[in-house]
Amino acid sequence: MYDKLTKITSQKNVMVNEPLRNHTYTKLGGKADFLVTPEAYEEVQQIVKLANAEDIKFTLLGNGSNLIVKDGGIRGIVMNLKQLTTINTDGKTIVAQSGAKIIDVSREALSNKLSGMEFACGIPGSVGGALFMNAGAYGGEIKDVLVSTIVVDKEGDLYSLSAAELDLEYRTSNIPDKGYIVLEATFILKDGHYDEIKAIMDDLTFKRESKQPLEYPSCGSVFKRPPGYFAGKLIQDSNLQGKQIGGAQVSLKHAGFIVNKDNASAKEYIDLIHFVQETVKDKFGVNLEREVKIIGEETNK
Repeated sequence: MYDKLTKITSQKNVMVNEPLRNHTYTKLGGKADFLVTPEAYEEVQQIVKLANAEDIKFTLLGNGSNLIVKDGGIRGIVMNLKQLTTINTDGKTIVAQSGAKIIDVSREALSNKLSGMEFACGIPGSVGGALFMNAGAYGGEIKDVLVSTIVVDKEGDLYSLSAAELDLEYRTSNIPDKGYIVLEATFILKDGHYDEIKAIMDDLTFKRESKQPLEYPSCGSVFKRPPGYFAGKLIQDSNLQGKQIGGAQVSLKHAGFIVNKDNASAKEYIDLIHFVQETVKDKFGVNLEREVKIIGEETNK
């Protein structure tokens, strides 16, 4: 398989038995059999087609910000689009490749005096990941500014889709169900004033840095906001702040975060998520739905 992958992309873009903890924000996860980082859309298509032809498991990693990889790692081919990072602006339109950071798109908007992407200035994910889950913060979300996207489907075919075709809702889209790989997104923003846009971004950045436990590895906000409640408040009122299983801890700074405080295993991190869900359910009768995605295998085989 290594030889076939390196015929599609260069050897430096194919890693064997690569520890995925090196590629996730939580610093968790076992090894990938093959981690591939393609440099072009055509390479993405060819890798998907190769996986289909060889009947080998294929997983898209994204940039690993809203993700937990289990300790057993992932079999088959794992793809990371971190090399697809081009961002271009034309008038009020920004076109960004999926591996670009959504934060960098918000900065590009600022530099071009474009308003509408301020909410994304503190979201750690990639453009592709932002579309995958309709990422949002502080009252804004991707569906507010997205116009269209270019994707590769499960068969390796390339499509251009409108934002409406993605069924974007609160922290969800049809991208995972359809098996799409986002390659590129087009956003349309509004003209604004540099100082006003920067002031909003500075304020949101301050709120994020002062309230979120950025000093430890984490997956970001673990749970979706339950209707009528705030997940962090429910967890805090359940006296769970500081609760620790192994090296994983419910953050003392923000109860909605679970941090990798001391070389946690993925199992410890996931066990703590389940413990929080069970405790909040018992105390308040509220089901906390995970926002973070969990993939991979329990143990190496």
